[in-house]
Amino acid sequence: MDAAFIERVKRNVEYQRERKAPPEGFPSFPPIPGERYTASAFLALEDAYLWKRSWLYACHTDELPETGSWILWKKTGSPILIVRGKDGEVRAFYNTCRHRGGPLVKEASGTARGFVCGYHGWTYDLEGKLVNLRDRRDFVDLDLECHGLAEVRCERLGNWVFVNEDPKAEPLLEHLGPIPGQLAQFDLDTIRHVHSKSYDVACNVKVLLDAFLEVYHLKSIHKDTVDRFLDHRGTEIVLWPKGHSLMITPNRREGWVDPGTVGMPEFPSVTELPIRYNLSYNLYPNLVTPVAPSGMPFLVFWPNGVNAMRIECHWFAPDWGDGGPGPLWKTRIDNFERILYEDTQFAPQIQESVESPGFRGITLNYQERRIYHWHEELDRRIGGKRMPDALRVEPRLGEFVEHA
Repeated sequence: MDAAFIERVKRNVEYQRERKAPPEGFPSFPPIPGERYTASAFLALEDAYLWKRSWLYACHTDELPETGSWILWKKTGSPILIVRGKDGEVRAFYNTCRHRGGPLVKEASGTARGFVCGYHGWTYDLEGKLVNLRDRRDFVDLDLECHGLAEVRCERLGNWVFVNEDPKAEPLLEHLGPIPGQLAQFDLDTIRHVHSKSYDVACNVKVLLDAFLEVYHLKSIHKDTVDRFLDHRGTEIVLWPKGHSLMITPNRREGWVDPGTVGMPEFPSVTELPIRYNLSYNLYPNLVTPVAPSGMPFLVFWPNGVNAMRIECHWFAPDWGDGGPGPLWKTRIDNFERILYEDTQFAPQIQESVESPGFRGITLNYQERRIYHWHEELDRRIGGKRMPDALRVEPRLGEFVEHA
């Protein structure tokens, strides 16, 4: 994160605090059609052109601690086997035998020297190569080299592993634009995994994701918690290509430190912005991370049908060496869980509302422009020819997206 960006953010936070209206020339937003949150046909478009073609967070390398460690990952509906090979590299394959589709593993995680299909015994090594099979004499002209496991794109941002089912997707680090450079201050090659937990919520995935793309709700939902130390009126927002964005919210008091993090080890290379402000990144489409000097959660949002979803919370910390991450983490995670409850408490009722005849669409303001930016990118990924006219979002934010 360079000095020019830091100084610009500081100036813009003060501008946001003092402004009386949105910047001159900022557009109004047409309502986002409510059926984008309720229609099965729209969900099918999302599944095909968003979830199956995006870089999605899968795991941390701590979850694959040794050669042969593997996890079975099914977040997009496809069974994907993520494994650490003999060379230490992390790879991903469909959990699908090349003979007749039998599964190679059935548990959620484990360790193996190779993989054997339980249906007919075809055997693969940790790099996905077919190395043996039963009754090979009965296969005419079978080329083992052409029958390895079908690979899934798998790339890393530091110790974080992402997958993408689109073989033509651009490289992860290129896709993320300026984000890897900004997150480098958190020592990504040594950052450790602390804890993970999932929560099921009865709403469309976008209902809850929207809440994490704005702070307009702080004074209502978090009036006794987050609103006591964050000043939502000073929030600066940066929109980047491909749907990514950053929200920077200043502390109400200069020098304020979250009491729940006092005494916790910090990243030695952290810059001024995460110390003075609350920085929350959206790695499109479904990863939100509010970073801090002592660590951060990955909040990952997954659809589970039209009106159900799951939010995963994965916590990361500076490398603690031997032993565990320290006793203060339990309190920090418990405190965050209480705030998460505040964010989710109305989600099922909101889903009931968007499904009712009384809901016409979502009316957004300047503070909520990250939500509109998110939907514009969704339409680009689905493609104009596939998008029903009644469900389109009219592009409005092009000139406000930063390409440098």
